[in-house]
Amino acid sequence: MEGLAVTPSDRVFWEGRSVFVTGHTGFKGGWLSLWLASLGARVHGYALATPTEPSLFGTARVADRLASSTTGDIADLDRLRSALVRSEASVLFHLAAQPLVRDSYRLPVETYATNVLGTAKVLEAARSLPSLRSVVVVTTDKCYENREWCWGYREEEPLGGHDPYSSSKACAELVTAAYRRSFFPPERYGDHGVAVATARAGNVIGGGDWASDRLVPDCLKALAEGRPVSIRNPASIRPWQHVLEPLSGYLLLGRRLVEEGPDRGEAWNFGPAEGDDWPVERLVEGLCALWGEGRYDRSSCGDGLHEAAYLRLDCAKARSGLGWRPRWNLVEALRRTVDWHRAYLRGEDLQALCLTQIADYERGKRVS
Repeated sequence: MEGLAVTPSDRVFWEGRSVFVTGHTGFKGGWLSLWLASLGARVHGYALATPTEPSLFGTARVADRLASSTTGDIADLDRLRSALVRSEASVLFHLAAQPLVRDSYRLPVETYATNVLGTAKVLEAARSLPSLRSVVVVTTDKCYENREWCWGYREEEPLGGHDPYSSSKACAELVTAAYRRSFFPPERYGDHGVAVATARAGNVIGGGDWASDRLVPDCLKALAEGRPVSIRNPASIRPWQHVLEPLSGYLLLGRRLVEEGPDRGEAWNFGPAEGDDWPVERLVEGLCALWGEGRYDRSSCGDGLHEAAYLRLDCAKARSGLGWRPRWNLVEALRRTVDWHRAYLRGEDLQALCLTQIADYERGKRVS
């Protein structure tokens, strides 16, 4: 069924399956939980309270679609292990994190504690779950040692990271690789039955993101309030993509790990199609045009914190190894994001809108 993001065979796979999602109260975790629930999965979430107010988790009533929701810190290994064992999950998606580059400068120790030691504790807890078959640890495109190259980074490129957030995610990759080799080794797959992979995505956008110091949420807030949009680095290039793009990759990877085992237990990039890595200024212009009004101030001065100027992902491995491709180009991603936030301002049913956008994405054609 070429051209569909989620095929009937996917739906058969997820129907009635128990799935554990860490970070389900966050932006990406909330969208993933809704998508899994729409596929018939029994979703068990584990996370801290919602990181922002408002939040996607609250406005889209994500909790209503879950089999269970546990409020807890991934640093609490006993509580985490207990929730995971109770879930009897066969697939684990680990998204809980301190996800913001600029917050990592302010809270470096906390960032490493959550993103590095927290990942280790999730994988340690996973060792106690007999029903587990698949683990997808979500990191970031920023885990690479960024050399400001004009071509996309491939999965075998050196890991690194200039700031605490980026390097903490590179460390999470190393932790995952060590646990895979030590406790879930492919050569002993017949004994433990667990396949472990990592997923690296670009800069995601979409409805329900209210994180601070993030370009699109800051733009939408300014536009809604009639203020000029302030941008720090107008020429910086990022791999922008709608949140459903990498989530479709995570779903596909989680399924293939169950079906094919450790052969897929590697790192995978899920980035936008070529041409959708836009400079910041062009993205803001696109948002203003879709909003119908608004202006931006490109003379804003930064605060001296390092931010990469150039970052692209090479997703050839996901295309050839998983058959994954993006479906919405960046213009469509921006339109869907603006539509969602206008619906929020009008007080519409946002859970219904999320599910409609998910269904539209499932029917969407692949980008060539």
